[in-house]
Amino acid sequence: MYWDTACPDWEQRILAGQPLVPELPLFRQEAEKALRVFKRLRIPDVIGTPRLAEASGEWFFAVVAALFGAYDPIQNRRMIQEVFLLVPKKNAKSTGAAAVMVTAAIVNRRPEAEFLLIAPTKEIADISFRQASGMIRADEELTKLFHLQRHIRTITHRKSGAFIQIKASDTDTITGVKATGILVDETHVFAAKSGAADVFVEIRGALAARPDGFMFQITTQSKTPPAGVFKAELAKARDVRDGKKKLPLLPVLYELPAAVAKDDGWKSPQNLGLVNPNLGRSVNLEFLTRELQTAEDAGIEALTLFASQHLNVEIGLRLLADAWPGAAHWEKNAEPGLTLEALLARCEVATIGIDGGGLDDLLGLVVIGRELAIAAPAPPSEAAPAGPGEDPRRWLLWAHAWCHRSVLELRKDIAPRLRDFERDRDLTIVDRVGDDVIQVADIVERIHAAGLLPEKKAVGVDPAGIGEIVEELGNRSIDATPEAGVIVGIPQGWKLTGAIKTTERKLAGGTLRHGGSALMAWCVGNAKVEPRGNAISITKQAAGKAKIDPLMAAFDAAALMAMNPSAGDGSYLDQEDLLVL
Repeated sequence: MYWDTACPDWEQRILAGQPLVPELPLFRQEAEKALRVFKRLRIPDVIGTPRLAEASGEWFFAVVAALFGAYDPIQNRRMIQEVFLLVPKKNAKSTGAAAVMVTAAIVNRRPEAEFLLIAPTKEIADISFRQASGMIRADEELTKLFHLQRHIRTITHRKSGAFIQIKASDTDTITGVKATGILVDETHVFAAKSGAADVFVEIRGALAARPDGFMFQITTQSKTPPAGVFKAELAKARDVRDGKKKLPLLPVLYELPAAVAKDDGWKSPQNLGLVNPNLGRSVNLEFLTRELQTAEDAGIEALTLFASQHLNVEIGLRLLADAWPGAAHWEKNAEPGLTLEALLARCEVATIGIDGGGLDDLLGLVVIGRELAIAAPAPPSEAAPAGPGEDPRRWLLWAHAWCHRSVLELRKDIAPRLRDFERDRDLTIVDRVGDDVIQVADIVERIHAAGLLPEKKAVGVDPAGIGEIVEELGNRSIDATPEAGVIVGIPQGWKLTGAIKTTERKLAGGTLRHGGSALMAWCVGNAKVEPRGNAISITKQAAGKAKIDPLMAAFDAAALMAMNPSAGDGSYLDQEDLLVL
């Protein structure tokens, strides 16, 4: 039975400046022995090479005591097998982690034990190795005890044969090792590696035959919304901290309580030090204040980067200087649980937008429904008022996307994120080209059968990608011929300005609600605005390698909904026998 490492009072501890390690039934002799070794180690890259006893703080001593004090010397079994440490930059986390590995090699009882340093890049792994080897060179006794082999990035204990070594972060290298201790540095950077999840499976597999073994993860917050293996590891650590899961994992997460972080509260000088536990040692308040001011002067991109790296503020939407203005209002309009079924039940009419590209793109489909007037509450008092002629009724938005499996190889940088969207069931990865179009047509046909589509101008598509959709819908109960006018090409580029602006106003006014999917939040955050005279343009070219197809589909659907259609009879502007009095 593992120990309960939940820390339900973590917010109070953060505010009080207390360590985030709960009370545990430690094996005191083991904890004290490790702390003696740890505190004796010197920091090699600081003037005077001070010992960690003076340069580190109680917050890290508590982590060291918990990790090593969880070792049962009778059963040779560790009650805490993993540590997940989330702490901002400049808090000496790499130095502390390197000292943990040196300490582990010294107090270790297993002959020929392997202690591995694993990082997403060689440069990151080298940081911990340099710190570890520097600590040994700074101590005469340790220099005699260890053999440094810098050319092969290995440190060997002369008596036990235990060694510390850098390993590449790929499955071929990790497979087969039987490590006793593994340091994983900067987990958030692993999110960009397509095979990261497999690497973590191999890491934990390496510890399977080592009940005395441990994995120590250290990381800052991600510079972009958490994704891939980092998102999964962070969520698991939070669940253990909050008591939702019980695992042999010690979560130590220096992040601001929601009540402090909201409304830019993290900018307050009194809050800057809350998540920087090494304040007064490796980081100081003057530095944080100066860097915050510099970031504010530089703009929103620099500010979000500062917030994520120095205060562990989780980035929701990556709001850049040229971001789409609607992105600032996107998250507050989320309505979790807004499924397609819920949208169809609550709306009187719906329009559809479809956008896609080649094999390395997403195919996005968005349904926008106009909510029944009797169900639509008044917008919040702080919302922007409706413009002249603007329909105050709420729009509900549901989105889904598809991609071919080849995208995972063609775009390895976003593959982990796409896997996340697949797990959320907001993205379908297809094995056969054409299956995506069939599934899109199924949804269109379903909404048509529900009687919510206008007779004309019901489905808006990027004219460049209309062919396959028209052909597939033509095989259904929908008249997809040009004469029918059910499917229309929506002009793109600057001609989409009206739909973009309408969507912005709806979001700002609180009259456009969406399901809060991570997929759409990602696409919204990727959108970049380009001025075109008096108009604006959001294009795939402007977004670069980032994907915005579902957002473009949303603009296509919005362009049609802005025409104020009625279900089944189309707009009055489409009637041939129009009589003007």
